[in-house]
Amino acid sequence: MQWAENDFDLPPGVVRLGLSAPVNGKKYVMYHGTTSQAARSIMAKGFQQSSGGMLGPGVYLSRDLNKASRYPIDHPEHDRVVIKVVVNVGRVIAINRQGHPRQKTWHDSRYGEVFDTAWVPPNCGMVPSGLEEDCVWDPSRIKINDQPEHAAKAE
Repeated sequence: MQWAENDFDLPPGVVRLGLSAPVNGKKYVMYHGTTSQAARSIMAKGFQQSSGGMLGPGVYLSRDLNKASRYPIDHPEHDRVVIKVVVNVGRVIAINRQGHPRQKTWHDSRYGEVFDTAWVPPNCGMVPSGLEEDCVWDPSRIKINDQPEHAAKAE
């Protein structure tokens, strides 16, 4: 099955993908790539924070469908699924380089200002694909927007 983003009217207050940073307090359509088994669990129980990752614990998403459709990396394409969601990003911090002082502490008040979402800009050298990535600390900021679809490269 080929999968590409459907044309649709955006819900009120939701912004289309752009190359600029997510704006504090706005809602965005984002995508989460996973396995079909994990997608069933997410649909039944909601998102759960990962235990770690490049930006620490959180839910990893992207506004870029091409980014999400690659995940999980090294997993057979026929079992990859993309879940489309709407995210209220809250307060956003840009993590634009490896070794950024808040790379894994952006959500922790012990290290300063608290942020709801960490955003990795495209082509900043953080990820090999050069595509943007977002990490949302609180899964309640994520609303599942559609049934999951099998992922294939968007055309």
